[in-house]
Amino acid sequence: MAIVGYARTSTKDQVAGLEDQVDALRATGCKKIFQEHGSGIDAVRPELMKALDYVREGDVFTVTKPDRLARSVPDLLQIVGGLRERGVEVRILSMALDTSTPTGTLMLTVLGGVAAFERELMLERQRAGIARAKSENKYRGRAATARAKSAEVLCLHKEGRKPASIARDLNIGRASVYRILSAALP
Repeated sequence: MAIVGYARTSTKDQVAGLEDQVDALRATGCKKIFQEHGSGIDAVRPELMKALDYVREGDVFTVTKPDRLARSVPDLLQIVGGLRERGVEVRILSMALDTSTPTGTLMLTVLGGVAAFERELMLERQRAGIARAKSENKYRGRAATARAKSAEVLCLHKEGRKPASIARDLNIGRASVYRILSAALP
């Protein structure tokens, strides 16, 4: 049996946060710790994928908090369910939660539901605030980033660059590049 840890921070600026997670994981007996910087909403978290591939039946996969592991409650339950099917138990240190027990599994599901409920309430309040700001003519929305780069898009396109390359270099969506090109070109 191996105790395997996973630590993640959202940005590279959060070095202390990552170190704190690693220290907590080591204190619980983790010998192998996978760590990375990256947003929880990113589709690809390479170190998480390596960690999930690394663990074997009988191992214990450990994280400090559930939001370090998953993007949402369904994501958390899917990851934990997949690990349990492979005979890997999950520990979440901040919740003193261990899925090797029926109580731990119940608590994970209940706490996950509460977290989802809190998120929905927050989004509801956010939508209400946006609606109020719009009615008072104070809501501007986010700044249009791609349109501000229209001249650069057109210049790079004239140089023969492909839309995917333009999007990557200017850090905008490929669809935005196509919209700019279709609006500007006959």
